[in-house]
Amino acid sequence: MALTPKQVNDFERDGYVMVPGFLDPEETRLLLETAKEDHGMMDNAVGIADASGRKSKLSLWNHPGNDIYGMIARSRRMVDGMEQCLGGEVYHYHTKVMLKEPKVGGAWEWHQDYGYWYNNGCLYPYMASCLIAIDRAVKENGCLQVLKGSHHMGRVNHGRFGEQTGADPERVNEALKRLELVHCEMEPGTALFFHGNLLHASSANTSDKPRWSLICCYNAARNNPYKESHHPQYTPLVKVDDSAVKAIGKKKFDQQNDSLYKAEKDATTGAGKK
Repeated sequence: MALTPKQVNDFERDGYVMVPGFLDPEETRLLLETAKEDHGMMDNAVGIADASGRKSKLSLWNHPGNDIYGMIARSRRMVDGMEQCLGGEVYHYHTKVMLKEPKVGGAWEWHQDYGYWYNNGCLYPYMASCLIAIDRAVKENGCLQVLKGSHHMGRVNHGRFGEQTGADPERVNEALKRLELVHCEMEPGTALFFHGNLLHASSANTSDKPRWSLICCYNAARNNPYKESHHPQYTPLVKVDDSAVKAIGKKKFDQQNDSLYKAEKDATTGAGKK
């Protein structure tokens, strides 16, 4: 099992579970080096403004390619863990790299991912994400914040704030009074599995350190969307051995030879879509 029974119970109770050392130091280094040298990803990143006008960058694609990002998204430790959390077969919904640069990186408003995905024809919230810290994430550089157990509230109505879609502020304010606010400070290589209905946010990066993260998102196969959207309907996911992360990461990433990866960058069309 990718996750222990206790970790699965924590996910079900709290809406999230943190897994230190999900990527080992070498895998984490390879991911960091690939991301920092990936000019194609940077060129295709879209700036998303918060309510104050500060911007974070987002690069997103729907189908996992044959690079280190795809190997992580398809690895057994990742997919098996998601299947434990969601109770059955899952498929890759999309992956994104979030870039919160020093001093200028913006905040993300309180929201649920299912608050976005509900409109894509997904009837049930059988959806989850796994955030992997590429850089060290702390309060000062705008680490993820979650409201513990807020996934039990069900879907909250969402509206527009700046260029982002956020949860109903009245509901969020009441939830803040009742639920524990957790700052998810994470060392590089740490993973955070979290439910699609978990309320989460992040502050602006006012530090001199970047906060980059890789977020792999999944939908249950039994929750196949009833209509087409900018994210895929059920597509069988081919798992790879965990060793593939390191094997592929050691090869120099060449975007020109990965047409699928290159083509999927247009999935960022439409500000604020996740």
